Amino acid sequence: MAALQYIWRMTSPAPPPPSPALPAPGPGLPARELAWQVLQAVAAGAYADAALERSLARQGLSAADRALATELAYGAIRQRRLLDGWLDALGKVPAERQPPRLRWLLHVGLYQLLFSQRVPAAAAVNTTVELAKQAGLARLAPVVNGVLRAALRRRDALDVGAGAPPWLGLTLPEDPAAAFGLRHSLPAWLAVALLDWLPPERAETFALACNTPPPLDLRVNPLRAKRGELLERFAAAGVRAVALDHGPAGLTLLDRPGDLRELPGFAEGHWCVQDRSAQAIAPLLEARPGERILDACAAPGGKGTQLAELMGDQGELWAVDRSAARLRRVELNAARLGLTCLRLLAADAATLLADRPEWRGGFDRILVDAPCSGLGTLARHADARWRVSPERIDGLVVLQRALLTALVPLLRPSGRLVYATCTVHPRENGEVVAAVLADHPGWELLSERQWMPGEGGGDGFYAAVLQAPDP
Repeated sequence: MAALQYIWRMTSPAPPPPSPALPAPGPGLPARELAWQVLQAVAAGAYADAALERSLARQGLSAADRALATELAYGAIRQRRLLDGWLDALGKVPAERQPPRLRWLLHVGLYQLLFSQRVPAAAAVNTTVELAKQAGLARLAPVVNGVLRAALRRRDALDVGAGAPPWLGLTLPEDPAAAFGLRHSLPAWLAVALLDWLPPERAETFALACNTPPPLDLRVNPLRAKRGELLERFAAAGVRAVALDHGPAGLTLLDRPGDLRELPGFAEGHWCVQDRSAQAIAPLLEARPGERILDACAAPGGKGTQLAELMGDQGELWAVDRSAARLRRVELNAARLGLTCLRLLAADAATLLADRPEWRGGFDRILVDAPCSGLGTLARHADARWRVSPERIDGLVVLQRALLTALVPLLRPSGRLVYATCTVHPRENGEVVAAVLADHPGWELLSERQWMPGEGGGDGFYAAVLQAPDP
């Protein structure tokens, strides 16, 4: 629930109708047309993962075409600012004034030319032009052809080889933050902020990680499996995986499998999907069997089920979330993993004390995996960077402080509370914790840590461990 997507989906607009169907598609066209549809849906307000899932469900693509469509859609969404920079440099009309369908089609073509080493340049140009002709943009097909070939000529004139930075050929702004943001396709405000928070080399690492598809990490359920035995089963099934050194239960897949439910051990509840950085949060509570624990922002249940495993499935673990539908996912995950100590409650964590006054001082440990901007998970959510703004963060900070303040009275004396987010913004992390501690004399900050994308391979997370005063 810590990701901003939790909040976004509450008001997600309906996607636009799909583009006209393509008659008699040629080789490679269906995957590219699907990616184009996803870009149009996201521009109209849909979420990238949901739009892609819907589009894939409507079309029976081969595994190779599904992979290509996913790469083009997510890649072009991430690189929106840089691709617009190329359109501004090559076209007669600025990118933001282009007809939307043309703009997103050009993004699909340019992404292939600048980023995809497996798509020949001629195929990228020809398929994009053909899409224009077959999908109602025939009169603009010469524009598509001209822009894409102009990009090729400009790159060829620089003798750019395979794997060269995709911004080579553009005139970068003189302002360091503007140039940094354009090179890495980051919103202007975020580029400025990163260079303020981090030294230049770490900001570069962060930006590169945000544009790199994330690894697929798993967490082994120690109540049902051993990591070494599971790795052996994966190897026997031809699935390449290795153990992570981030904890005793983590492993990562070296290849992208198809349906994860087909992997060994899924049906038996031997593992679940969880990023390596996220796996480090629940252990900070130091949960013990028999304790009473609150997971205040529980859905979709990764950290809650991990807590249940760490407790040996002995005790009372309340999983609270505002969304009953999302709690259903927690229930399903817990059932598959064979966990029985979780109790589900659909409620607003910010009003728990008023709703359940008997819970005052009633929990040994509390996890507050707070709603946040999700700036640590930009690689995982292709469209997230375009949805976050300083104004949205202002609202989140108010929510985070209110939520943490409301949950403090539920912890018993000397109890432990962990406040966590999947963002890197100081205002949502250390500043929230400092403000709440200032309002609660006697509370102690035992530790805090910020994980950064690109520094360890996982998502960006923050965690602070707080302890209530003695009685």
